Amino acid sequence: MLPKEILKKIRRIEIQTRNLVNDVFSGEYHSVFKGRGMEFSEVREYQRGDSVRTIDWNVTARMGRPFVKKFVEERELTVMLMVDASASGEFGTCRKTKREIAAEICALLAFSAIKNNDRVGLIIFTDQVERFVAPKKGSKHVLRVIRELLYCRPQSRGTDIAAALEYLNRLTRRKAVVFLISDFLSSGYERALRVVNKRHDLAAILITDPRELSLPEVGYLELEDAETGEQILQDTSDRSFRQSFATMTSQLAEERTRRFAAMNVDSVTITLDMTEEPYLAPLIQFFKMRAKKFR
Repeated sequence: MLPKEILKKIRRIEIQTRNLVNDVFSGEYHSVFKGRGMEFSEVREYQRGDSVRTIDWNVTARMGRPFVKKFVEERELTVMLMVDASASGEFGTCRKTKREIAAEICALLAFSAIKNNDRVGLIIFTDQVERFVAPKKGSKHVLRVIRELLYCRPQSRGTDIAAALEYLNRLTRRKAVVFLISDFLSSGYERALRVVNKRHDLAAILITDPRELSLPEVGYLELEDAETGEQILQDTSDRSFRQSFATMTSQLAEERTRRFAAMNVDSVTITLDMTEEPYLAPLIQFFKMRAKKFR
């Protein structure tokens, strides 16, 4: 039996994301992920403006007048949500933690997928695979995905993106749409990312908190690495330290962006703020960019 708090969260996310999908997001999703190709639908009489390349010569010869083949988009896709559940996801200095925002993003993507008749699967990982939910269709399945994201209690605190990507490659042979959702506070995943990107349609969604980019001037502050437990006491009134920290995080972000670009991996950064849905505008902009790219 799920705790009432989790049930309330599931219900809130369901209502919130369904409304977003119906109002603004579903069209953006559909315009970017168009399916595996075209499949034959029917034969009809030739009309002015039809391409001669679509003429069905066998039917045309039999009927004595031109007929063309009509094709429709083969819509069904498999969407895999890969979510980093390492301990750093519990961090959040705004309204929600990175993990809560990741769950809402997954719900938004999952409801968009099933609205377009696609299947949705889930991999929750730390430095090991914590949960796997096989791809299926339907609203009940999406609610299970949300429940797993909110209720999963990871056995480990670390991060191994490469191991999760290798697990996906062993598991999924057919091409899928893969959303990799993480704060990417990890390294050594470049080779695995490159392999997955060649085999699947991969998008990286990076979630970060403002305090991971710059520190406030609040005097002595105890900082802890959520994954290793290592702690340090730092005087944030030291201006040179704050500047060094901001420079370091900026350089790391720029280097990560360059790596993604070099591997031709599309990525979007979601920075937490005090709004209810800090991910909505960046995701819509990201999908519009992808639509132009593949047009």
